[in-house]
Formats: sequence, structure tokens, C-alpha cells
Amino acid sequence: MRHPRPDQRIKPGPGQESCWDYPRPPALVASSETVEVVLGGVVVASTTRSWRVLETSHPPTYYLPREAFVDGALRETDGSSSCEWKGVAAYFDVVGGGVVAPRAAWTYPDPTARFADLAGAVSVMPGQVEACLVDGEVVVPQAGGFYGGWITSRVVGPFKGEPGTWGW
Repeated sequence: MRHPRPDQRIKPGPGQESCWDYPRPPALVASSETVEVVLGGVVVASTTRSWRVLETSHPPTYYLPREAFVDGALRETDGSSSCEWKGVAAYFDVVGGGVVAPRAAWTYPDPTARFADLAGAVSVMPGQVEACLVDGEVVVPQAGGFYGGWITSRVVGPFKGEPGTWGW
């Protein structure tokens, strides 16, 4: 089966946006949506002050202020990675309700100037925790296990990460 390509993008309906209208390099947009992270049956993070990183072909990635996480929910861990847009990331295990999600969250301690507002903010891989929610809607993780996009009914694709999309 041939996977949808960018020329076969889904047309957004009322109240929706297409990830194909997001810019490259990505945009950083403040959000007042209610964002929650659940692990082990416990809400380990909750905020109405977050940021969405919007990049062509990707669902939004949400970043929460560090103080949105309950005490003990983030445990620093080894390793780093590099993003061509945001800089060098550091990782956390997420801990909640007796469950540990290894390297399920990351931060940019010293991001590039374009993403300075993200300094210390934390994003979570939705597929590695029990649930991530945006305004009460449970997020679908971006496919592939590499990217950290949060798919809600607000955004349409097709999204990078699905089989056959690596070259997008």
C-alpha cells in the first residue's frame, strides 16, 4: 500500500489546522490550553501555560514549564541529543504512581536564540507515558517512536513518522 505523500494531505475542517501549513524552520507558539501528563494513574504534570513547536509535516510538540510537574516526577538521566533548530537536549525519566518511564521527557537547558522561551521547559513522549491530554482530549502519539508530536483532533496530516515518510 502506498502511504499518503504531502501532495495527498488532508484538508483541515472547521477549527482544524494542517501540519503542512506549519513553517520550516519551526515556529514557537504560546498556548493556554490545559495540558496534562498522566503516569501510573497519577497526574504528574498540569498547566495552562505551555508552548507548541509547529514544524512542517509534524503534529505539534508541547513543552510545559518545569514547575508544571509535581515534585519527583522528573528524574535526570544520562544522554543527550541535538536538534538542528533548538540545540542540545537533556533527558529525564518520568516517575508517577510507582511507574518509571525511562527517558520519556526532555528539555533544552540552553536552546538556540529562536527557541529561548523553551529554556528549561519539558516535553514528554506521549507514547511512553500512560496519557497526555490537551483540553481533556487524549493525545495520539506521533508514529515511529522517534518524534515527540502530540496528535489531537485539532490537527490533520499525514504526519511524518509513519512508514514511508522518512524522506519528507
